Amino acid sequence: MAPVKLLPYGISDFKQLRREGKYFVDKTKYLPVMEDTDNFLFLVRPRRFGKSIFLSMLRAYYDINERDNFQELFEGLWIADHPTRERGKFQILYLDFSAIGGTSDVLESNFEEYCQVMLNEFAHRYARFYEEGFEEDVVNLKSSRTKLTYINAKAKYFGHPLYLIIDEYDNFTNTVLNEEGEAIYHGLTHAYGFYRDTFKQYKPTFSRILMMGVSPVTMDDLTSGFNIASNISTRAEFNMMLGFSEEDVRGMIRYYKEAGRLAGHTEEELLAEMKPWYDGYCFSKSALKRDPKMFNCDMVLYYLNRVMQTGASPEEMIDPNTRTDYAKMRKLIQLDTLDNYRRGIIHQVAEKGFIVSRLQESFDASRLADRENFISLLFYYGMLTIGDIIGASLKLVIPNNNVRRQYYDWLLREYQAIAKVDVTLLNEVFDGAALRGEWRPMLEAIATAYRETTSVRQLMEGERNLQGFMNAYLTLNPYYLVAPEMELNHGYCDFFLMPDHSHYPMVAHSYILELKYLKTDATKAEAEKQWNEAEEQIRQYAEGPKVKQLVGQTQLHLLILQIKGYELERLGIVDPSASKIQKDKTSPTL
Repeated sequence: MAPVKLLPYGISDFKQLRREGKYFVDKTKYLPVMEDTDNFLFLVRPRRFGKSIFLSMLRAYYDINERDNFQELFEGLWIADHPTRERGKFQILYLDFSAIGGTSDVLESNFEEYCQVMLNEFAHRYARFYEEGFEEDVVNLKSSRTKLTYINAKAKYFGHPLYLIIDEYDNFTNTVLNEEGEAIYHGLTHAYGFYRDTFKQYKPTFSRILMMGVSPVTMDDLTSGFNIASNISTRAEFNMMLGFSEEDVRGMIRYYKEAGRLAGHTEEELLAEMKPWYDGYCFSKSALKRDPKMFNCDMVLYYLNRVMQTGASPEEMIDPNTRTDYAKMRKLIQLDTLDNYRRGIIHQVAEKGFIVSRLQESFDASRLADRENFISLLFYYGMLTIGDIIGASLKLVIPNNNVRRQYYDWLLREYQAIAKVDVTLLNEVFDGAALRGEWRPMLEAIATAYRETTSVRQLMEGERNLQGFMNAYLTLNPYYLVAPEMELNHGYCDFFLMPDHSHYPMVAHSYILELKYLKTDATKAEAEKQWNEAEEQIRQYAEGPKVKQLVGQTQLHLLILQIKGYELERLGIVDPSASKIQKDKTSPTL
């Protein structure tokens, strides 16, 4: 019996993965599609989406040094039965710019040293295709520019096509943009900056080029005035090239269930837990109605790895290894120093769950603050994805709970910088709500925080803004999956606190919360009318069959929270069976 393939969690080397017999989600059918598209390609995808392993696979396929290893490396994959005309044809220069770091005063020398090392390594790997002394000649040349010029001349003389692959092409330039500002960044990527000059040399040297990164910003700046690559980031035929489809994930689950590594878990249970957290990505409007949504690769592997190791779902659904990625992203979109315009965009997305905009395929760094450019940047980082097409614009939505948590985390940072909340107190009231049905202290604590956050009142005018605040704080409750605007029985409730029984089977209470906002000058009659409407709405939500399925064996509570201005006006719990309501004025201490 063949040994069980191990999960490739944390592995980005294709040859290692295949030789160690690890599980591989086959993406080789995209190789001929790329060959038939253009010779110079550029693709942007969010972090942890499988870019590095795909590039490693591509290197193994096209490298002339690996030509004789084709069957060993690709047996059983789609491409093994459909080899293309360019298989094993190229000498490949592979550059990973995430390996280059440092401040702007040393960045050029670090970049130069890295390129020299990689060009020397190239000469060593392909020395047998050239005359004697080729490797020594390359090593003895004093600059990366002259080394590349020499290699180009020799390759053309001997008829050897060259392929350039760059991973994380924008890594260190994005860091410079964030850490040292636009002026320093501009010097690298414009006029006679060393990075721009390097890219000028690439196109006449290489027969094929493929570059991948997380942002189109650097590419737009580098290629201004000369066209280096076709941007395939939003083209339909490449929508599913990176990431996992639902069928990919199901196939993985079935394999490990048959191997006895996922005993006690059904396919549907595992998929149902992963989908809200890792699924939901679409990168092409033309593929929106055609393709299924995509899963984040790293997150799926992280989850399955933990289930197989411990027999249970991970306590934290977000891979801890991605914290650094999100910290970098927050810096890059300058969440700590946002102007009010961009801050308003973040608030709108967090509070509504979507924003309507046109998607920009490229833009230079000097225009990052433009509305559509900033929204597009959120899209490329995976903080938004395509949800619908509205005329010439797109409805860009938050793809999943993982990303939603990042927005709420930023809102919490902003709110708590103004009015610090006692986390110990919050934990106590969350315990009470989940385990004992003591819902009132939880809502009173959040309402108090809302009132005390006076410095951001200009950001929170109206019910939508109040919902964003409530979302941010309710998400701190570990016992629930907080679902804002969930469709229940032909309506959309404000909040559904679904018990997370996978991690907390002891949760005994679940909640539907209807949130109502009154202007400060609202009359008592207006308040009463609004309240009565809320009663009717929340009863309707609770009658849906979907609710009974989601709450399981927990006791469901229907709650109404009414805020007037910035003050708690009224709390109440609806009794659906008796069609009556218990109402309470806010306590004098609030």
